[in-house]
Amino acid sequence: MGIKAFFKKAFSDMKESTKAQHEVDKANFAAAKAEAKAQWEEAKMSPSQRQAKMQEEREAQIAAANERKAAAEARIEAAREK
Repeated sequence: MGIKAFFKKAFSDMKESTKAQHEVDKANFAAAKAEAKAQWEEAKMSPSQRQAKMQEEREAQIAAANERKAAAEARIEAAREK
C-alpha cells in the first residue's frame, strides 16, 4: 500500500467516524432538549398534580426496594442451603 492509499483510507475512516459521532451528538442533544421540556412541564404542574406524581414515584421506589429485598433474601437462602 502506497502513501497515497494510506492517507486516502485514513481520511475516509475519519470522515465515517465524524459522521457517526455527529449522529450521537444529535441524539444526545434531542434527549437533553426533551428532558428540559419535561422539567418545564413538571414545574408548571399544580400542587395537587405534583403531590400525586411524587406519591407515584415513592410507590415505585418502595416496590423496587421490596424486589431488591426479596432477591437478597433468596440469595441468602440459596447460600445457606449449600
